[in-house]
Amino acid sequence: MQASIELFGENCKVDFSKPIDISIPIGSKEKWVKAWYVNEPTFKPVEGDGFVGAVALGGSVNFRDVTFNPHGHGTHTECVGHITKEIHSVNQKVKQFFFAAQLVSVAPETVGEDSVITLSQVKQIRLNRFTKALIVRTLPNQLEKLKNNYSSTNPPYIAQDAMQFLVDFGIEHFLIDMPSVDKEIDGGALASHHTFWNTKGNIRFNCTITELIFVPNNVFDGRYLLNLQFAPLENDASPSRPVLFEIQ
Repeated sequence: MQASIELFGENCKVDFSKPIDISIPIGSKEKWVKAWYVNEPTFKPVEGDGFVGAVALGGSVNFRDVTFNPHGHGTHTECVGHITKEIHSVNQKVKQFFFAAQLVSVAPETVGEDSVITLSQVKQIRLNRFTKALIVRTLPNQLEKLKNNYSSTNPPYIAQDAMQFLVDFGIEHFLIDMPSVDKEIDGGALASHHTFWNTKGNIRFNCTITELIFVPNNVFDGRYLLNLQFAPLENDASPSRPVLFEIQ
């Protein structure tokens, strides 16, 4: 299925039959990525009054309760409600789902004991003026990202001034393969989160941060069409499936 669309100020063709899924699933039987000291997700058959929600146990259907944390299990997309007193819903604040996107690979710099995406690195990215979504693949990019337990590991993050640069450029959707845009233990400052959503000024309610993605190494840096979809949870964050499409 192909379509001709205007993207990045040009007439482009997109083949919708060749999606590139950059999400990490939420699963219980296999070891998937997690962060923020959460336990494994659970998938439990509902039982009671002679009913069991598992065909393998004699039930007529599979009918399971699922317990997980949107921020700690798998790919998720969050809105400003993540850091405000009022819990704004990502499902209410985001009403568009296709964006002109750029994928970039960055090897975070060592700053003291941290690995940081710095302002100087961000300034070296040749951003297209039409770009609304920036997807960051950190290097090295290993398959362990699919199953890491990031708790107490001080993973890489993006510096506040680097995030401010991206906000000033006009980036509205930021995607990264780490559990947070901020340092794991920062005393609750969450500087890059606050900067991205401009919480001290005109809050950018329609903007999102997506964390814990995974971009395979055979996907090249460059321009893409991004389809950013998430479950319609009335919550500050929701499990999501960002999908890229190559531009022909």
